[in-house]
Amino acid sequence: MERGSSWKTSGHHVKIRGTRTSQRQRGLTVQCCTFSSTTSLEEEVELDGKNGLDENHENGMGLFGNLVTEYGWQVRRMIEKDAEMRKVAQVQAEAFHEPVIFFNDLFFQFFQAEVLSGLFYRLRNSPPDRYACLVAEPASGSPQEPRQELVGVVDVTVLRDEAVLQHLLGVNEYLYVSGIAVLNNFRRQKVASALLKGCDVLSVRWGYHYLALRAYEDDWGARKLYTNAGYRIVSGDPPWMTTWIGRRRRIVMIKRSNLGE
Repeated sequence: MERGSSWKTSGHHVKIRGTRTSQRQRGLTVQCCTFSSTTSLEEEVELDGKNGLDENHENGMGLFGNLVTEYGWQVRRMIEKDAEMRKVAQVQAEAFHEPVIFFNDLFFQFFQAEVLSGLFYRLRNSPPDRYACLVAEPASGSPQEPRQELVGVVDVTVLRDEAVLQHLLGVNEYLYVSGIAVLNNFRRQKVASALLKGCDVLSVRWGYHYLALRAYEDDWGARKLYTNAGYRIVSGDPPWMTTWIGRRRRIVMIKRSNLGE
C-alpha cells in the first residue's frame, strides 16, 4: 500500500513480507480501535444479521469450509469475529508496515488500527459474493482440532477497472487479488502459493473467468511467485506516474481461471 492511501477504499498492493459491494446481511457488533493523536477510541461497527456468520457457515470454517489444502496449509474464508479479524489486521500490518526510527511501536499501532478499520469497511460495504478475505493456517488432521495460527492472508474483490478490462475479452468484471501477506517466520514455505490457489478456487465458485493483481516491477521474488501461479504481465504504470515523481513502477498481471475446465 502506498503512503497516503487509505486501507478503507484503496485496492492495496500485493506484498509478501521480506520480499520487499444486492448487499447480503450479516450481524455482529465489534469494537474497532481507532486512534486520534495518542488517544485510542472504541468505535462500534455494525454488521447486520446473526452472529456475523452466514447461515451456511460450516463447522466454523466459513461459507465454503476449506477452499484448498496445499503444501501443508489450508486456506479458508475469514470468520467474521472480532478476534480473527484483529489477527488478520495484525498479519497485514506486520507485512506492510515500514519501520521508522522514532516511536515505531506507536506508528505501528496507528497503522494496524487503519488496516483493521479498512477490513471492517470492506466487509460492511461489500456483498459476500463480491469480497472475501482468505486466511491460511497449518492443515489440521481433524475438524475437531483447535484452530491453528493464521500465517497468511489475502483479499479478493470483484472489480471492473477499465485499465484491466481492456486486456480481458468478453467479460465486464474480474477478481482482484490484493493485500497478500505472510508472517515473517513462515516465508518461503509455500504459504503465498496456497493463498493464490485459494483465490483460484474462489474464482471458480463465484463464476469469474479472470483474476488480476498488481506488483512492483522490481520485486522479482513476487513476480516469480505470480508467474509460477499462472499470471502474466499485460501492462505497467506509464512513465509519468513513476520516473518523474520517484515512485516504483507497478505492473498488472492477469490469469485466466479454471472455470469450465
